[in-house]
Amino acid sequence: MPNTLFLRLEGPLQSWGERARWTVRDSAPEPTKSGVVGLLACALGLQADQDIQALSRQVRIGVRCDCPGSMVRDYHTVVGGVLNAEGQIKKTASTGEIETVVSERYYLADASFLVAVQGAPALIARLADAVRHPHWPIYLGRKSCVPAQPLFAGLGDYPTLLDALQAAPRCSRWPADKAVSVRAVLECAPREGVRRRDEIISRTFRTYGARYTREVELTFPPASEEGNQEGG
Repeated sequence: MPNTLFLRLEGPLQSWGERARWTVRDSAPEPTKSGVVGLLACALGLQADQDIQALSRQVRIGVRCDCPGSMVRDYHTVVGGVLNAEGQIKKTASTGEIETVVSERYYLADASFLVAVQGAPALIARLADAVRHPHWPIYLGRKSCVPAQPLFAGLGDYPTLLDALQAAPRCSRWPADKAVSVRAVLECAPREGVRRRDEIISRTFRTYGARYTREVELTFPPASEEGNQEGG
């Protein structure tokens, strides 16, 4: 039975906050585990922190950065929410109106990622069904980031995340007549990679635990040599 679910995450904009706090809302250069688990939880209809945390601990993810896109900054202003030393909402001295806060928000534009989600076969089958028939609308990191195509990109049985991403078909956006090398980020054991804080603990309180990843480069021959091109 398949132990791997493939997701195609592609859209005009994506945003995968890894250190997003207060007025600066960053985006990692690829989907985070907390973001992918949140997406899957949305498809399943999970709300309770313990259910989402349990899901996160039952899966491992790898990301193939097929088209990394470009980072863009969006300028926002938000009214209200800033407190003074007395705990009251700040108001401007000249007009007495509630103070406006500048918020910088970062997005990945025109990016496309292939995500491999590995877990127990029964769970993978449940996730595959949920992604194809989501409980709630799915988005790519933020609610304003709508997918450009269906997320479900297939199932398979592979010993490792590296094997899964290497065996998966080429991205349809790659030039068919050229070999392509892409970056991949794989979840791994602590001694094998670098630490990042994107293992979700509580969605309610926005708390995250440590997870470890390593980066590899994957090379794919021209489509004519491979004889297998992704259709999506």
